[in-house]
Amino acid sequence: MSDNSVDPSGNTEAFRAFTHSVPEEPAPASKTPLIIGAAVVAVVLIAVIAWLAVG
Repeated sequence: MSDNSVDPSGNTEAFRAFTHSVPEEPAPASKTPLIIGAAVVAVVLIAVIAWLAVG
């Protein structure tokens, strides 16, 4: 049975490439859903306050 993964400690060149590789930074999370959610909550709160004031 062959092993598809290469062990970086198996040879010097692969190990050096492994140790010198820079891990990729994850992309920053988008704040759009947070802004939309806050706007929806604000509209609902204003509607509830207006409904209580009128009623």
